[in-house]
Amino acid sequence: MFTYLKNVEGYKLKDLKLKEFDSIQEMFDKAFKRMQKVENDKETSELKQLMKIIPDEEEVAIDAIPLAVKSLKDKVWRNQQAYKVLDWKLYDSYGVHSLRMQHMQIYMLVEKKYPLAPLTLSMMLEKKLMIDNESEMAYQLLKFIIKQLKK
Repeated sequence: MFTYLKNVEGYKLKDLKLKEFDSIQEMFDKAFKRMQKVENDKETSELKQLMKIIPDEEEVAIDAIPLAVKSLKDKVWRNQQAYKVLDWKLYDSYGVHSLRMQHMQIYMLVEKKYPLAPLTLSMMLEKKLMIDNESEMAYQLLKFIIKQLKK
């Protein structure tokens, strides 16, 4: 702990010897919080590289019926690897993201899990998530997709 404080805060061991434990704990907590913020900022900047902000010039009304995980359209899920991903967009005001592929477009609720194949997930990340503005929903969606790829 002393080495951490010395490196981060510029304190020397002799400076800390005269301080009470509570005072040292407080300095450590402050330094640790700053370190956590740096790590969170790093993760955020990595996620930002997977997004492309496209200002929305007009409101788009989406009237889509999300696909269920199991439905009559199961062949969509089975055949997805045959199609190339063209673009991937998030409509955060609706909680929907759309995946446009060569011969189809899929609208999915952000809060639901869909059986997307690893190849499809990789293509989605390569194309980048197109968003109107940064949002927590975009970060959570990207984190979820990355987590699915690591499985």
